[in-house]
Order: sequence, then C-alpha cells, then structure tokens
Amino acid sequence: MRAERSGPEQELPARLSHWIGGRAAPGEANRLGDVFDPSTGARTRQVPFATPAEVDAAVRAAAAAFPAWSRTPPVVRARVLFRFRELAEARADVLTRLITDEHGKILSDARGELARGMDVVEFACGIPQLLKGEMTEQVGRGIDSWSVRQPLGVVAGITPFNFPVMVPMWMWPVAIACGNTFVLKPSERDPSPSLEVARLLAEAGCPEGVFNVVNGDRETVDALVRHPEVAAVSFVGSTPVAEWVHRTASTAGKRVQALGGAKNHLVVMPDADLDLATDALIGSAYGSAGERCMAISVAVAVGEVADPLLDRLAPRVRALRVGPGTDAAVEMGPLVTREHLDRVRSYLDVGLSEGAALVVDGRGLRVAGRADGFYLGGCLFDRVRPEMRIYQEEIFGPVLVVVRVRTLDEALALVDTHAFGNGTAIFTGSGAAAREFSSRVQCGMVGINVPIPVPMAFHSFGGWKRSLFGDHAIHGPEGVRFYTRLKTVTARWPEAPGGAEFHMPSSRTH
Repeated sequence: MRAERSGPEQELPARLSHWIGGRAAPGEANRLGDVFDPSTGARTRQVPFATPAEVDAAVRAAAAAFPAWSRTPPVVRARVLFRFRELAEARADVLTRLITDEHGKILSDARGELARGMDVVEFACGIPQLLKGEMTEQVGRGIDSWSVRQPLGVVAGITPFNFPVMVPMWMWPVAIACGNTFVLKPSERDPSPSLEVARLLAEAGCPEGVFNVVNGDRETVDALVRHPEVAAVSFVGSTPVAEWVHRTASTAGKRVQALGGAKNHLVVMPDADLDLATDALIGSAYGSAGERCMAISVAVAVGEVADPLLDRLAPRVRALRVGPGTDAAVEMGPLVTREHLDRVRSYLDVGLSEGAALVVDGRGLRVAGRADGFYLGGCLFDRVRPEMRIYQEEIFGPVLVVVRVRTLDEALALVDTHAFGNGTAIFTGSGAAAREFSSRVQCGMVGINVPIPVPMAFHSFGGWKRSLFGDHAIHGPEGVRFYTRLKTVTARWPEAPGGAEFHMPSSRTH
C-alpha cells in the first residue's frame, strides 16, 4: 500500500511518530522526548520513544518483508532508489529545512549534507553491477566454480544527530539495494528528516516493511541491538557507545560496524600556503559549529609557522558570523541542545585550568533576538599540550586547539599516539612531506591540502583505532561487503557415476 503524505504547504504535526510496516505508528504517550529549535531554544515537537514491543514490531515487519524483497531482482530494487532520488531532489528544500530546524546548521551546509547522502543513493543504484560475483570455468575436469553475494536479513542502523540525513544514507540505500530490510533508529534530537525519508521511500514504491523508523533512547537502542532477528548493526556516534554496541551485538553473533569519536589533526608545515591553510581551518573547525566527526579540532603548527598562523586565525575566528541557520549571511549556527552547549562551554574552563591560552573566547556571543538559542562563538586555544583534556577528548563544538611542534616526525607522533584515528590532513607545498605523512600516519582517512577528506560514495568511510569498532568501513564497496555474505558454488554434471572418492579433490586429481 502506498503511504499518504502531506503536501509541502502543511506543517509536520507537533507530535511525531514511528514508521513501521509502511505507515506511521504513533507510539505510546507515556514515553516522549522533546525536539527543539536550536536557534530559539523553543520546543517545537515531541517524539515518541519506542518500547521493546514497538522495536519488536518494526523488526518483525522487516523480517516479514525480507523473503520477497531479497528475491526481488537487483535491477528492480535499484529502480525504487532511482524513483526515491527523483522525489528527494524535488523535496530537497523541505529536507534541508527540516535539518536546519532541528539541528541548527546553516541551510547551505544542510544542502551539502543532503547532496553527500544522495551520492550514496546514486552509488546504490548501481547495485546490479556491484553484486556481480566471480566465475571460473574448469577448476577441475568438468567442474565450474562461482561466487555470489547474498543479503543478511534484517539490519539496523543507529545514527547521530549531527547528520540526520547523510549518515542514515551511508547505511540504508546500500543495505536495501543488497536485498536486506532495514530498521533505522535516528537521533531523538532531530528525527523529522528520517520520517520524511520514509514517506518518500513509500511514495517511490518501496514495499511495506523494507524500511522502518523507530525513534527512542537507550532503551530503544538496547532492544534493537539485542533483538534476535537483527542480523547486523551499523552505528555512528560516540566511542563509548560504539564500543558497547560492538561488544553487545558481536556477543550475540551479529555483524557490526560501529564508528566512534574523533580528534582530527591538521598539520601545517612551514612551506604551506598560510592563506589556504587558514581558510581550511576556519571552514573545517567551525563549519556546522564543529559538530562533525570529521571536523578539524587540532591544528598542529610545525616549526616557525605557529605565530603567523595564529595571526591569521584569531581575527577570522572573532569575525565569524553566528546566528540562525536560516539566515543566508550566517556562517555558523547554534549547537544542537542546551545540554550540549553547556558541555562544550565547560571545556573552556577545563582548558584554562590546564594552562592553555584562550586566544578567542566565544562565550560572550549574543545573537540579537535569540537570547534563548544555543549559541557559542568560535573559540581558539593556543599553547595546548598533549596531556591536556582539551587535546585528548572530543569536544564536538566550535573549539580549535593549536599544538606547536618542531618537526614533521613530532607531528606524526601526535597523530599516531592519539586514541582516535578517524581523519587527518597535512598542508604543505612539499610532495616528499605529503608522501611521507600519508604513508606513515596511523589514521583511516588522510587529506593532502584537503581539510575534510571524507571519501566519495564509491570509496568507503572509516577510521582506525578507537574511531572504528569492527572490520568494515561504511558505504561504498565496504558497505556492499558488510551487508552481504559470500557464497561459493562448485558444480559438476557427470554423464555417468564415477565411483566413490576418498581423497581431497584438487585440480591434480580432476
């Protein structure tokens, strides 16, 4: 049954729902969370938190849909994604506005998020090619062998608040294109974009139960991760939760990819173009108010470059235009919640107590007419040392710290010994330095004069060390491998019985 949906002129209801079995499911009235407009601090919606029974209903809907969907030809599954792509592009303004309304990022950033998510949809539209196996004729006399990749069953995605469209799109397009059915648990802080995606998928012809959304909290996540019919779990969020998801789901025999936290370093060499490096640091540290897992939060100044770099950075940070994400002149919006704002602000006190120099303090920012919004101006620390908490821990806000080192080897040692290994970058004019850095650095994603080296959809995204738990990176070719199992078939069609064989068959004996 095709789902009915509201026109673009109608507002979403104040009370949101789940999406189970191809339709909205209201959820229980005694388990609700608040959704805020970060630019004003006002509560705008309420979202139900799924109970274990509601999680079970979503998983069972997905399990019921799996047999038919997994037998659907890949080209037919791809056509659903093609239709979704057309619908999502037509509704791009609605999706980006929902992102900004509930997350707070500026509209241009929300449009970029949607575009990078749609890249994965387009990649998944090529699933007939991506699922092709290998075939060898005559592995023995009269014997052929070939491989196929088959879907796992019901798979779950648990996603963070900072990319409410893009990160889910790293998961579900590849998963359902491969023939799995999907249960998404988006962040309870900005759930509306996921519900709009569910409606668009239904309109695109996605069968009931193939894509489901359950909103919720820790209880919801626990029920989903432990559910016996969930075959695999994809997670993006903080490292402590990623580690718990990996341990819990793996113990239950599930396949897991769990992406955790980050502390991404950008190394500025003495021969770097400082104007280029400054632009890169401003955009990558303060874009989306620093609420990105690939945000640059550490600038590593090598040699004598620190003072001229700070001379360029400080006035740019002070001049950041901060305000509501719907204002086209704004460069940085608010943080997502009051609690997160308070957490990020607390790190400024920590850094000062540890002896770092707070060159730019954004706590004095006031946005006209938005006194209750969750705003923090750009913050910049200098003279930060590796033992400080502001260096070691993921702040996830508009706070950039500068560490001074003497050599490239010292810069590499900083990145390599940090607990996180998500992304890193080097800015230099030297091919030799760039090659040495990219070859030796212990990190999953590396940029050379590129500050945020997020791979395109036809590559794969994933960190090292405590930034990734599990053996598979996300989306791209790794995503296809994660959401499928390899099966190898060996076949012979003898013309007549040949008698029992008691030795290990090989090409030498056949």
